[in-house]
Amino acid sequence: EEYGINNKELHHFEAWCTMKCMRTTVNLDPDVYELASLYAKGRGVTLGTAIGELVRKGQTAEPSDSASPRLKRLPNGLLVLASRGRTITPEMVKAALEEDD
Repeated sequence: EEYGINNKELHHFEAWCTMKCMRTTVNLDPDVYELASLYAKGRGVTLGTAIGELVRKGQTAEPSDSASPRLKRLPNGLLVLASRGRTITPEMVKAALEEDD
């Protein structure tokens, strides 16, 4: 027993910490680091907690309409170019390529 904690208690604590805490290293762009740091200071939380909160907010945020009318958002959240008229088929592409020869 060291520091009044026996091995069984220490093992349970280590197991709890492993399940509750995850340490990792991430590389953040300077502007992202600055924003996350300001957020953390403003909320009085650690940087890790701040990043976790911001990621969760982003995950549950309502998708906004695109600023560009040329883009549309699919149901899965992916942005794609909106249709601008007729569809170009593979046959049309083949015919155009043959005209260039």
